[in-house]
Amino acid sequence: MAGSITHPRPTPREIRDASADDLIGQLASGLRVDPGRVFLTTGATEANSWVTWFRARASRGKAPRVRVRFPEYPPLVDVALWAGFRTEGTPGRPSLAVVSLPRNPEGILWSDSELAEWSEGARSVLIDETFRGFSGAPSQAKAGRPGVWVTGTFTKFYAADDIRVGYAVAPPEGAAAFARFHGLVTDELTPYSVAAALRILREGRPLVARVRRLFETNRAALARALPLDRTVQAPVHFDRVPDGDRLARRCLRASVLVCPGSFFGTREGVRISLTRRTFPRDLAAYLRVRSGTV
Repeated sequence: MAGSITHPRPTPREIRDASADDLIGQLASGLRVDPGRVFLTTGATEANSWVTWFRARASRGKAPRVRVRFPEYPPLVDVALWAGFRTEGTPGRPSLAVVSLPRNPEGILWSDSELAEWSEGARSVLIDETFRGFSGAPSQAKAGRPGVWVTGTFTKFYAADDIRVGYAVAPPEGAAAFARFHGLVTDELTPYSVAAALRILREGRPLVARVRRLFETNRAALARALPLDRTVQAPVHFDRVPDGDRLARRCLRASVLVCPGSFFGTREGVRISLTRRTFPRDLAAYLRVRSGTV
């Protein structure tokens, strides 16, 4: 949402008095989890990375497997590969399953039964909830299911890229061990970032309303223009076309920016973002390129 909305800034006094413990408490209250399960990071990418490396350390096999369904947000997969996982190629019980919910780039929110069916047999599940605020759905962390790790960030829904605040929520049985690991590998957040995050949470209601009004306008424009199998629950949509890379290059020549499917593990599609106030006009320009009239 950066460029479409602005988030409130903390005062000098709020920066001086900023407390990471207060922020953890506020996050835990909103997520409806025990504060001892919440760990601050500089963003969801760092949270995903440390959880993945932590689970890699716990794996007993020489080449632990990770389950992923493409198209998927690239860093979730890339970090797992760097940590020594290999993508699941045969049936069995993988050490880790990674997924973004709502899905990035598809914008779809799985039901609890869909998530359970897809992740069945995985020893641990890492769920990136970066786009959850757009859906209004409760966090998967709330249930406290064994082996389920959840991450989130302030950067997308709140347009707060500048404050660098994210978090990881450990399952109850993993919190104590992860606390020791987290203390070794992470740094404290800056007082400004902590204060800004607290200010956003305190003044969240009008900010949420502004974001959702814009999202609803753009989601309605998308639904009118393209046939959708399911309602988009995040500010992205994956338009499945035969050669997404080719279409993305054609769009670029027409000054229309989309993400090619190969960024997400498949060439069959492009990702469209629904975050700008100009989206209805931009979508019309994209569709002209897509149809070959430009």
